[in-house]
Amino acid sequence: MVSKKEGELTGHRGTNGEFNSSNPHLRSAAGYSRGGEPLSFNRAPAEELSPWVARVYATQVDLDPGTTIQCGLISDTPVLRVLFGGEWTARTRDGVGRYGSSALLFGPQTKRMEVSVRGSFGTVGVWIKPGAMAALNGPDVAEILDRIILYDHIYADRDWGSSEELLEWFGTQGPPDRWMRVAEKLVAQLIDLLGRHEPDPLIEEFDRAVFADPNLVIGDFALQHAVERRTLERMIKRAYGQTATQVLRRARALDIASHLLGVADDAEAEEAALKFCDQSHMIREFKAFFGITPRQFATTPQPFMTITLEARQARRLEVLGRMEPGMPAPWRM
Repeated sequence: MVSKKEGELTGHRGTNGEFNSSNPHLRSAAGYSRGGEPLSFNRAPAEELSPWVARVYATQVDLDPGTTIQCGLISDTPVLRVLFGGEWTARTRDGVGRYGSSALLFGPQTKRMEVSVRGSFGTVGVWIKPGAMAALNGPDVAEILDRIILYDHIYADRDWGSSEELLEWFGTQGPPDRWMRVAEKLVAQLIDLLGRHEPDPLIEEFDRAVFADPNLVIGDFALQHAVERRTLERMIKRAYGQTATQVLRRARALDIASHLLGVADDAEAEEAALKFCDQSHMIREFKAFFGITPRQFATTPQPFMTITLEARQARRLEVLGRMEPGMPAPWRM
């Protein structure tokens, strides 16, 4: 369910050829997916941030008074998010959390996290690369899985501002491209403050390999990179907070979900489906992460999930060299 008010379930092209919202009570500054879901402004980070930052994004969504979006999200990396406006609720590992305008760290999700927002809102987010949380002196990734932590509880004891100060520096009115530039400058300051320690390059190689083939054999990867398998598995667990097997399972599910939402390269759809043994295997795995079948997922509005998965797929294509940074993604053309 997307809204407590009635709305269409599918998007449609307007007279200008662009896709319109599936929900008449929602207006997205970044446009819409083919299914009519809101999208974000998202791009690769500035080059000097690339060892630590996977992606930066911003959204700005206007909702009619009294409208509530109910959805969920899954991210495979930690995300520093600043929320502007809206009354937010999320079902986390710690229980139900409620948030107003604030700076937060979202840990990676092991399965769909229920999220809702009432009222118009904006967000800016910085995806942290696997392995970079430790380099940034952040919390253990395993300890923040499926959790949301107030920014002040992580970095406010350092000379880097508070959640309240961040909101003031960003300016709640945007525009989104300014939010992203401010976010990059703040992260650059944090990196300098902490000594510019970079994550292990082997984890970045593994991250790329997962994008290329989420069915990869861990033993083969270890052999190719001249590292003991047990050492590699420990490094993966430290970087992702989960085992290599769990990381690969989630990657397969996220790839399929992206195709179902129309925010993936159509040319790869058959390849993504073949990552599973058979259809029943795909359905079981999909339900384990999303709680519903692929068919139910595809016919249920997924605004937050679409925003999250679209940014991941754009990064994936860029990492694999299938899309140049700054170029429009295939699903946006």
